[in-house]
Order: sequence, then C-alpha cells, then structure tokens
Amino acid sequence: MSKAKAKESKDRKIKVVVSKVGLDGHDRGAKVVSSLLKEAGMEVVYLGMYQMPEDIISAAIDEDADVIGPSFLSGEHLVYTPLIVEEMKKAGLDDVLLVVGGVVPPEDIPFLKEMGVDEVFSAGSLTETFVAYIRNNVRQ
Repeated sequence: MSKAKAKESKDRKIKVVVSKVGLDGHDRGAKVVSSLLKEAGMEVVYLGMYQMPEDIISAAIDEDADVIGPSFLSGEHLVYTPLIVEEMKKAGLDDVLLVVGGVVPPEDIPFLKEMGVDEVFSAGSLTETFVAYIRNNVRQ
C-alpha cells in the first residue's frame, strides 16, 4: 500500500450505518447512539425505522460502511439478524463489522454471535465500551 493510500485510510472516518429493523417503531435509542458515535468522530448514516435487511445492506454498500448497527427493541432480533447476516454474505460484506444493539436478553447473545454478529450492546451499554469496540475491531 502506498504511503498516500495508507494515510487516506488512517485519516478516513469510520462510517457506521444505524437502523431500526422491521416493524420496530421505537427509535430513540438508535438516535442517541447515532449522536454519540458522531461525537466520537465517526460518520453515521441513520436509515430510520421500518428497514428491511435488504435495504440495510444496500445502504451499507452505497455508503461504503465499515459497520452495520441494527437496533432492536421489539424482540425481533432473532428473526431479522439471520436475514441481515445472509444478505451481508450474499453481498460479500465479510469485512464489515456487524454490531447489534437494543433490548436483547442475555440468553440470546450467544445465538446472535453464532449467527455471525461480532458484538451485542444491550440497552444501558456505556458509550466508551461500544466506541472502543468499534475503533478496535473495524476492518480497515
């Protein structure tokens, strides 16, 4: 890699696509997390509510995202996460970090990780924790 290219990737902001999935209409937490990630120096694209896995992956491709962060509150994480993972595989997004946030029962976290989720941040996670995780694990 040339020095110019290395500097460009080092100086490039981490880009995160955040969304609500399915019929989950509660987006306050996703908006707060989006703001916190922006304050941490990341570029955030918030897709809003009622997104489907195909739409999220399409946006991640269009935005050249480093991280995809679906947020769940309504208990649909076990339904939609495998679909998101499947769409990511189809699109060849194996270099994109997948982090799930929201209201996720602790007993579901191992299942989500087995599906292909890199990390799960339940409601109440500290900002420093998820910001550090993204910075330390994004695939550049």
